[in-house]
Amino acid sequence: MNKPWHAVTEQNPKGNALSEPFNTVVLRKPYLLFLGEETSPLKAKTAFGLRDWAPGSCTGQMRMPGGTVDLGLRELDPVAAYAAGARSLLIGVTPVGGRIPAHWSPILLQAVRAGLDLVSGLHTPLESVPGLARAAADAGVRLVDVRRPPDDLPRATGKRRSGKRAAMVGTDCALGKKYTALALARAMREQGIDADFRATGQTGIMIAGAGIAVDAVIADFIAGAAECISPDAAPGHWDLIEGQGSLFHPAYAGVTLGLLHGSQPDALILCHDPLRTHVVSWPDYPLPTLKEAERLYLQMARLTNPGVRLAGVSLNTSALDQAAAHEALAQAERELGVPAFDPMRTPLDRAVAALLD
Repeated sequence: MNKPWHAVTEQNPKGNALSEPFNTVVLRKPYLLFLGEETSPLKAKTAFGLRDWAPGSCTGQMRMPGGTVDLGLRELDPVAAYAAGARSLLIGVTPVGGRIPAHWSPILLQAVRAGLDLVSGLHTPLESVPGLARAAADAGVRLVDVRRPPDDLPRATGKRRSGKRAAMVGTDCALGKKYTALALARAMREQGIDADFRATGQTGIMIAGAGIAVDAVIADFIAGAAECISPDAAPGHWDLIEGQGSLFHPAYAGVTLGLLHGSQPDALILCHDPLRTHVVSWPDYPLPTLKEAERLYLQMARLTNPGVRLAGVSLNTSALDQAAAHEALAQAERELGVPAFDPMRTPLDRAVAALLD
């Protein structure tokens, strides 16, 4: 029997590193990236993120008349994409209001009839598109809204799990926690280390192919969801867990705390933008110093893993020139006594070594 469209999960009681995490949304790869008629690359960040971080999972792109955003992938319609190996059409753009435009319906219907799952991170449920749920059922494919978590998430147990975990935490939102986790996971794999990126947000789920959007989980089950995202693994396996929110954020600290407790990290990577002085859009809330952030994150993480340690600090230096970036990294190292790096700009060898120490 097919599982409900909104709760596509993989039940994995063993939870080893060779299988998907227990009870998480699992996507069928590879993807046909749907760009609609988008003309602004800024509205196609999901598609560009997939192209950059999961190129092997992108079979091609599909644009509607008037669309000018170009990922540099081959143009395919759903039938040709399925023949080329694609198994999901993934909506890679964000239209106005995060809603699915009515004139997209024929394309979405064509995709499910061609045998492709539909994957969306938009606010409009795919099921609400007229005729789409019936067409998907008839074709034996799935409608997957990645922002809607599984219905059967458990309460956290607090039990220690095998394997190793590093959690990305931050002084604020939107400063590079996902990119830090992705970059570290890739760097570790390149060194022959058994490592996985574990997704906790919609774009991360699409890149990884599995995960849970924890900001959509009922509060009582956030820590349980985090346990599901990073299950038992081999002793030498590392999970690099995407962070959400910040303990210093007046709106999102609760999400951060639940994710931190459920992740039970062995190591923390503190992410920060050296040019920020206040929480974005909350000017009455100044950001903490790096030492203050280290102290509070370690204190909170020790509830479920008393041995947790700070292993590195990741700085977003994209707005700094090379000299200023170098000084910001050096200053962070002096303050915290751990390697400082920019995941998009500097080598990661020292950061990986600190995690393994």
